[in-house]
Amino acid sequence: MSTITTPRELHGKRLFGYSLGDLGFTLPNMFTEVFIFQYYVYTINLNALLVSIGVTVQLILGAIASIIFGVIVDNKKPGKLGKRRPFLLIGLPVWTITTIMIWFPPLCPQDNSLFAPTAIFFWGVTMIRTIFRALIFNVHASMLPEQSQTLKNREKVASMRSAFSIIASIFAMLLPLSIHSLLSDPTNVKWWDPSGKIMLLYIPLIGIIFTVFGLITVIIIFISVDESFHSRNSNLNYEKTKITDAFKRMGIPAKDKNFLKLMVAGFFIGVCGKTVAVLVFPFQTYLMEFQSSEFFIYILISIFGKFIWFFVWKRILKRNHIVNSYSICILLAVIASFLDIFFLLNELQFGIKLILYIVTWSTVLGSMYAYPLFSIPIMASLVHEAAGNDKSSNIDEGMAKISGSYYGLESFVRSMGPAFASLFVGSILSGPNEENPYVLIIIFFSLGVFYLIAFVFVRRITLSKEFYHNQQIM
Repeated sequence: MSTITTPRELHGKRLFGYSLGDLGFTLPNMFTEVFIFQYYVYTINLNALLVSIGVTVQLILGAIASIIFGVIVDNKKPGKLGKRRPFLLIGLPVWTITTIMIWFPPLCPQDNSLFAPTAIFFWGVTMIRTIFRALIFNVHASMLPEQSQTLKNREKVASMRSAFSIIASIFAMLLPLSIHSLLSDPTNVKWWDPSGKIMLLYIPLIGIIFTVFGLITVIIIFISVDESFHSRNSNLNYEKTKITDAFKRMGIPAKDKNFLKLMVAGFFIGVCGKTVAVLVFPFQTYLMEFQSSEFFIYILISIFGKFIWFFVWKRILKRNHIVNSYSICILLAVIASFLDIFFLLNELQFGIKLILYIVTWSTVLGSMYAYPLFSIPIMASLVHEAAGNDKSSNIDEGMAKISGSYYGLESFVRSMGPAFASLFVGSILSGPNEENPYVLIIIFFSLGVFYLIAFVFVRRITLSKEFYHNQQIM
């Protein structure tokens, strides 16, 4: 029988500690996501298609691992350390080691970009790394519906997590771009070139620094999260599920029409996010032809574009329905992506190109990093609503049974987007297209199509008034 419990919320040090994961843990992962393609293709000399295959396979593997870990964590009987918290420490050591190792591969010979030892090393390390990354990320994400149970607090958590994500994205790019600004020839950075030797020295060092910071913040998350409510609910029945039944249980969230719409939109948003990450350095180097300090233009775009739009969307969110705000946010990214087609005009002056670059990229980045403001509360509300629909359990027991399944499937679908994007972009940029500016323009233009599909699905989401309070009078 359903019972009413006092909603839990995250405040103060616990709010800061939980949200800090979106800075510390996201920083090394975002740095790896953005720079790994650039590093292995343009410096290590590994073929772009081989890199894309490795990234795609590890994303699929990570997605499957997220589902399995979601069930394992849901099955865990609460102990002295809690129900989900212990898994943070279980996944941390291997993730730390592999996140550092990935920056020290065997170098491909100058005349052989299909060098098998390098490809095998990259595939192996990145797959092991993504499995344990999936464990940590799944645990951190699936905690939210249990830790924060009111919309107002979820929006507060989403706001802080989004701000930390923006800060992480800025620092994840700032140091690599600083290294790029020091290069005498940014277009030739193979490991045997003078500029390439600088990359081999500093990029792994940056990777180590970010990873150590990530390790510390995961420990802070572990300390900050309070799962003592499980001991107070010792009479609850935590039903265990077999791993073989994990994929069957995906039918529970898959039958949730609103959740399904959110996942389809998340897939295409994930495609766009990964595509942008891969294009960052080639776009600046081979289309904009930046030199020296010009690389810092992206940092200015990143800082002002992301934060200005972040505060704009926060204000809009206070006055409008969250689904409507989310839809408009995506629509702006659609328009900005399509504007990139003007780069195809012949003999476009550098000043006009720069203005176009600033407008399109700042808008796309600003929208992209505002998405958590909307998706995090919507996702948590859908899980909360689904748990409330289980009349045989109270809210805590209901969420304990399904939270991992929901977030496992969400992680699976979200990983499929970047997996598709990696193979899509990598296959196009393979060979002579690696430095073709027109190919880069077309790829960026394609973002508009993917964002448009996401827009259509988000517009169709409806939220229950019982589990989502709309502050606007409709």
